[in-house]
Amino acid sequence: MADAIARASALEGRFLNDEGITLVRAEPATRLSLRAPKTAVKSLSKALGLDLPQRPKTSSAKDGRAALWLGPDEWLVIDENEADLVGACAAIRAFHSAVDVSHRNTAVLVSGSRAEAVLNAGCPQDLLPDAFPVGACSRTVFGKAEIVLWRTEGDAFRVECWRSFSDYVFMLLEAAARDR
Repeated sequence: MADAIARASALEGRFLNDEGITLVRAEPATRLSLRAPKTAVKSLSKALGLDLPQRPKTSSAKDGRAALWLGPDEWLVIDENEADLVGACAAIRAFHSAVDVSHRNTAVLVSGSRAEAVLNAGCPQDLLPDAFPVGACSRTVFGKAEIVLWRTEGDAFRVECWRSFSDYVFMLLEAAARDR
C-alpha cells in the first residue's frame, strides 16, 4: 500500500506578531462544502453533531467543529480535529451535496486589538462589533481574493481562502499590519 500524501501547508513558516496584531496560519483542518435544502438540515445537523445555522452571517461551533452559513442552502463546515465530514454525511438519505475541500482551502488567524483595522485595509465588510459580532461569518473579498471571514472572538478572525491565493492574502495582511 502506498504511503498517504501528507498535506503541506501553503503558509508554512508564515507568522507576524507586531504591536496589536498577530497573523498565523491555522492548523490543518477538514473542510466541507455543504449544499442542502431545508428538508435535509435537521438530519445533516444530527450527523455533523451541530446545528447548521439558518440565518445569514451566522455560525455554530462545538468541540472543534464549526458550520458557517454562506447562503440559504450553503455552509462551510470546518473540523479542527480533521474528522471525516463526508463520511458523517454519507449515511444521510436526504438530498444534499457534501464535497471535501480540505486541500483547496487554508486559513489565516488574525488577532489582536488592530485586527479589524488590518482586515478592513482590504475587505469592504463592516467589521464593527454591532454589524459583525462574535460568530458572524461572510463570504467576501480581501484585496482581489475571495475569502470566508469568520469572527471567532472579539478581537480574532479566521480568514479562509483558497490555497492558491493564500500567499497573496497573507502578504496583503502583512502589509496592512505594518501600515500604521
